[in-house]
Amino acid sequence: MARRIGVVALDYVYVIRHQLRAALDRSSPDALIAGDGTGSPVVVLPGIFETWRFLRPLAEHIHELGHPVHVVTALERNEFTLAVGTELVTRHLEEHDLSDVTIVAHSKGGLIAKLLLASPRTSGRIRGAVTVGTPFAGSRLATFIPIPSVRSLTPSAPDLQAMALNREANARIVSVWGWFDPHVPGGSRLEGARNIELDVGGHFRILARPELLRIVDEAIAEER
Repeated sequence: MARRIGVVALDYVYVIRHQLRAALDRSSPDALIAGDGTGSPVVVLPGIFETWRFLRPLAEHIHELGHPVHVVTALERNEFTLAVGTELVTRHLEEHDLSDVTIVAHSKGGLIAKLLLASPRTSGRIRGAVTVGTPFAGSRLATFIPIPSVRSLTPSAPDLQAMALNREANARIVSVWGWFDPHVPGGSRLEGARNIELDVGGHFRILARPELLRIVDEAIAEER
């Protein structure tokens, strides 16, 4: 119990620090696309209540490997329904004519990634996805939060139940989570996906762990 309390404390130190950094960040996402890199494109999708700037350290790491990194600013804080969020990302893929894309997504962003992989409009544009702390089976804690965008992530939510029935896209997903996730207590195991549980506690600070960065690097470089 004491170990879990420590994990929660460290996790919130991380999220508060990076939410403040993101709120003060005025950089343009164009810098993540620019450069001489010739790698395949990567689309980074944040979780609920996160802007793309919250994931900027991860995006910069990917960009330094030579990949153009796209963010969907229209998602804002990713409080839209899954259907709206998926449509916004779809439009970005189509407007920029992106192909051979790898999606790297945190939490709710991973649900959008799966919907994109299952959609006839976008499936052919995407190589695969790495999802981090994604509540594929929902989170029972969402039941206690009186905010519609959070309540939509409960295990009984119709969108999540319908998504669970569609398993064709799962084989192209690498699902990563920590040994203890205070926001997704049931874990992020996805049937048919490549499932990786790291010896890391937390929902947020896992984003900065070297183990995760290595998984992301390998997934992006992997021939599919």
